[in-house]
Amino acid sequence: MPLKITLKPFERLIINGAAIRNGERSASFLIETQSKFLRESEIILEAEADTACKRLCVTLQLIYLADNPIEAEDLFVRQATELMRAVPSTGPYILAIQDELAAGQYHRAIKRGRDLVAYERSLTEHLATTA
Repeated sequence: MPLKITLKPFERLIINGAAIRNGERSASFLIETQSKFLRESEIILEAEADTACKRLCVTLQLIYLADNPIEAEDLFVRQATELMRAVPSTGPYILAIQDELAAGQYHRAIKRGRDLVAYERSLTEHLATTA
């Protein structure tokens, strides 16, 4: 079944490693074959990965886009282990990500990673208001 994607003006999209940027107007197109893609709104750049959870999400993006993600998967395990040691309450989020990875649902794993980043943000905001 094809996937319809509508890009906003100048929005980026990565399809199978190729970066595509839309022109001045919104554009819609169909992806008719199996492919790996990330919309700009889903991407966390390495330069923006200023927290442990964001760095883990960058690793998830690498796993998803890589042809042979073994090294990135090893990095994910190390990052996840360190994160759970430092903040045990992230465990359910890490488990949800691992479940998606084990099922081969890499795009869903990235979505679970964004849930983890939102949780991290809420913890940071809570600490800031109680300090």
